[in-house]
Amino acid sequence: MKRLPDLEAWAIFAKVAETGSFARAAAELSLSQATVSKAITRLEARMQTMLFHRTTRRISLTESGQTALEHATRILEEGEAVEAELAEQSISLRGLIRLTVPMSFGLNYVAPLLPAFLEAHPEVRLDIVFSDDHVDLVGERFDLALRISNLIDSSLLARRLCSVRILLVGTPAYFARHGTPRHPRDLARHQALLYALARGGGANWSFSHPQHDELTQPIQGALRVNNAEGLMPALLAGLGLALQPEFLVWKQLQSGELVTALDDWQSPSVALHTVTPPGRRRPARVQALMDYLAECLANAPWARHENVAP
Repeated sequence: MKRLPDLEAWAIFAKVAETGSFARAAAELSLSQATVSKAITRLEARMQTMLFHRTTRRISLTESGQTALEHATRILEEGEAVEAELAEQSISLRGLIRLTVPMSFGLNYVAPLLPAFLEAHPEVRLDIVFSDDHVDLVGERFDLALRISNLIDSSLLARRLCSVRILLVGTPAYFARHGTPRHPRDLARHQALLYALARGGGANWSFSHPQHDELTQPIQGALRVNNAEGLMPALLAGLGLALQPEFLVWKQLQSGELVTALDDWQSPSVALHTVTPPGRRRPARVQALMDYLAECLANAPWARHENVAP
């Protein structure tokens, strides 16, 4: 008769690999060190191969252990997710959620949404990192990210909420002094304000037109920053024009402080996504925050719902 997999031992193996120590794994799992050691020995006997190299100072995975690690980690995560989901099926969700959000977007549009969520779920705690860095969700133990980009294929799970237009903007005074560009090539005569994290370091602006091929125009800039909001003071002072996401300049466009140019041409749009680590199961508190943010942000006045690349 075929034996059932030793799921408990594989989960213990994953925790040992994660912590790099039998003692730390035992402490995190609330088990004795002897129980942890026996579980690993049991697996090695069953698999007829060593899973760890052991010395007096450290342990490390063997080649067989490395092969088994991804599957064993999934066993541990699935078991934890099942227990967490069942434990959290109550009126009040509870526990910690770690979220990472782009800096300017997070401060302007996510932070104002958080008080209502925390008031509705008083047993939930939020640990939020506002950063434009492309953080490793799995390695840095994030439950959820908001990302504004056209995502490359990966093992992460992404849900597109809306598209975001990238608009060429400047002040009316700037265009009065320097003229309004009618074609992307006209930008060679203009002063630009550059976003360093855009494609090509922000020094090449791409545009498409229904009746023309895509065109990329090299740009000269007096200011280059790694956060698009850092361009706003110079932009509003009329020191140049810039390509900015619509959400960042929405209020200024409504007030008339900024106006758009090259409206017949389009810069490539980006999309707002929620992104979670691999694995379909997630704690109910994380799902609740995802759904809340999705509902609020997808209905923002600058959100667009035409088809964009995923």
